[in-house]
Amino acid sequence: MTPETITADAAGTWKLGDLDVSRIGLGAMRLTGSAAFHHGTPSDRERSIAVLHRAIELGINHIDTAAFYFSALRSANELINSALAPYADDLVIATKVGPYRDYWGEWGTSARPDELRGHVEENLRQLGRDHLDLVYLRRMRQDSIAEHFGALAELREAGLIRHLGVSAVEPRHLAEAQAIAPVVSVQNRYAVDRPDPMDDDVLRICAAQGIAFVPFYAVAGEAGAEGATRAHDEAVLAVAREHGASPTQVRIAWTLHQGPHVLAIPGTGNPGHLAENVAAGALRLSDDELARLDKARQQSG
Repeated sequence: MTPETITADAAGTWKLGDLDVSRIGLGAMRLTGSAAFHHGTPSDRERSIAVLHRAIELGINHIDTAAFYFSALRSANELINSALAPYADDLVIATKVGPYRDYWGEWGTSARPDELRGHVEENLRQLGRDHLDLVYLRRMRQDSIAEHFGALAELREAGLIRHLGVSAVEPRHLAEAQAIAPVVSVQNRYAVDRPDPMDDDVLRICAAQGIAFVPFYAVAGEAGAEGATRAHDEAVLAVAREHGASPTQVRIAWTLHQGPHVLAIPGTGNPGHLAENVAAGALRLSDDELARLDKARQQSG
């Protein structure tokens, strides 16, 4: 099969609460331009819309976005609204609140609990929806997330949010949130070249409790918001050669192999790269290959 003929079905599905999603989704940040957070070159609008259309054609029904994903001329939420509304019944759009940027794109400090309703309503307005499928509270170095998460739990009770998640958390923060309301997903930074015992613990806790674990920057590595990394461990390069695949595809496949509850949300503004990312869901790594990648991961720490 060529990448263009492989769909998201190859990676299987998982439930976010009562919502079935493809284990390969789409991160929307890259739709806005080459440097969404740094006033870089804005994306070509038609190309970004083509990526969204192609994602649906390839079977993706999980898109991860945020109101603070915007560049000089592009807003990820607006692009999603323009391309995909009216939305298919099975399309799940996840967003996140906590961080925020002002009109000029400058970052503010973490939103206060009493500001979160306004941020949720801004996502609703931009996306053209009357409720949000999944909202993550992105922790911004707070020691406790109880007050912030409690504010989102109230919005869930009011019907503005269907499901809740947490992001950038330690096990204690997840437990703190679960004491307030159900958590269906955790979104933490996680990658084959970035070992972190704390995140490994969160991954295991999520597996034991049936909670989705959604790594961000799994493809980007240390490049972060700047896009896919060009720095790959030799183990990643070797496995890629063995499969006739790209290093990025190996990174995505390794991510998915961390458990059936793990979802991948690689971001791209390129339709061709999107097809390659989706095709990674069909890449099956052997136990030996996984062991080599895991060993390299531990050594990179």
